[in-house]
Amino acid sequence: MNGLARTLKLWWLQRRANTALLFKRTPEAVRAFREMLEINPRNELAGLMLGNLLAESGDRAGAVAQLEQVTAANPSHADAWFNLGFLHDQEDRLADAERCFRRAVELRPSLDRAWYGLGLVLIRDGRLTEAVDALKQTIKLQPFSPYGYYQLGLTYHHLGRSEDAWRVHKQLTGFEPKFSATLKRDLERTVPQAVPAIKPDVQPKEEKTADAT
Repeated sequence: MNGLARTLKLWWLQRRANTALLFKRTPEAVRAFREMLEINPRNELAGLMLGNLLAESGDRAGAVAQLEQVTAANPSHADAWFNLGFLHDQEDRLADAERCFRRAVELRPSLDRAWYGLGLVLIRDGRLTEAVDALKQTIKLQPFSPYGYYQLGLTYHHLGRSEDAWRVHKQLTGFEPKFSATLKRDLERTVPQAVPAIKPDVQPKEEKTADAT
């Protein structure tokens, strides 16, 4: 296939993939992205999208293998490292998840979701002091992230840093009263050092009462 034919084929496959995604025809999109990668194995977009689609369809092993190919071919692809870290975290492979999240923030320090993922992994691994540093980066990059503030406040609590925990609660109250109420409840009810096993897709449930604060 000459250069022009190759370019036109990739363009056509990208259009086919986009249309399939628009109409939620996942298998067709998967096939299109696979064909794109056969033509150009270093196609970052096709590799990342294929990995994401495999994960969404429940093929986590296939998704991990695909994203590992992306990071091997494009070791500076921060989003691929983040997605790979997320999948490892889902499978409780904490060391692998931490490695991927750290690589993601090394490549792109402004990637707040990678700092947050790293913070949750460190909490689950019992390394709370390190988790504080990651979560502080999260809220520095996302000043109105209720999840980041919640996890930071609770982590301070488990470290026995009550004053810091309540300071975070006060900051959260200023822009997210419902999450603030949830944090207040958990600070009052949760015994310090009883660190829960936090999954990356599990978030605190908000209080339903408007006057919970």
